[in-house]
Amino acid sequence: MLKLPKIGLPVILIVLALMIFASKSSINIGYGEAGVLFRTFGGGVVTDAPPLGEGFHIIAPWNRVYVYNVKQQEFFEGNMQVLSSNGLEISLDVSVLYQPNIDRLGLLHRTKGENYVNIVLIPQIRAVARSIVGRYTPEQLYSTKRDAIQNEIFEETQKNVESQHIQVNAVLVRDVTLPMAIKEAIERKLRQEQEALEYEFRLAKAKQEAERQRIDAEGKARANKILSASLTSKILQEKGIEATLKLSESPNSKVIVIGGGDTGMPIILGNN
Repeated sequence: MLKLPKIGLPVILIVLALMIFASKSSINIGYGEAGVLFRTFGGGVVTDAPPLGEGFHIIAPWNRVYVYNVKQQEFFEGNMQVLSSNGLEISLDVSVLYQPNIDRLGLLHRTKGENYVNIVLIPQIRAVARSIVGRYTPEQLYSTKRDAIQNEIFEETQKNVESQHIQVNAVLVRDVTLPMAIKEAIERKLRQEQEALEYEFRLAKAKQEAERQRIDAEGKARANKILSASLTSKILQEKGIEATLKLSESPNSKVIVIGGGDTGMPIILGNN
């Protein structure tokens, strides 16, 4: 069996020691991440300096770096049971878009740790959602006030977690599930309201059409009145004579009595 030269074993041990030292003395932080430095012999978590950014960093081998995802992230809270203002149980599906406050990442690590979502964010969103929803009726939750409720949950959650070094970017109420009987009653009421609006619209249209016809009739009546006032007996006789002359030129067989009738106008006795 071959034996390693006496100088070989120390060299191997030195190389191994250097490799271990190098692995403990450097860290590579990926994109969308930041590192919190923990100084074992220098006061623990560093909070008075910016976190380590993306890329390669050299650190003392006895220190440690905790890497955080600082990109926008989402957690989904489904089937959250809340009570409306009249005590009915309602189910909400809510998504929260969040990220750690990178400027205060050291404080977040010191006070909350890597599990900050479960420690802070989820309990806050549950408490705020229950508080906000409790101000509204099921009908408001289902229809008219959904966007307002979403905004209120976002604003109150954002205010509560900001001091805990977490940034909330949006809260999305994805679904509101009511008891089936309540849902059917609300939908029935909404249909009735829509039908009532359609009926009122038809009545308004009919009223407008009646008013249009009245105005049209009044206009025609005024026009006839003006026309009647302008037609004197002499004008009628002149028009009658003109019409008689034109009829006399027609090839059709006819008998015309000149000076007939009470007004002396021509009378047409035949028109074949």
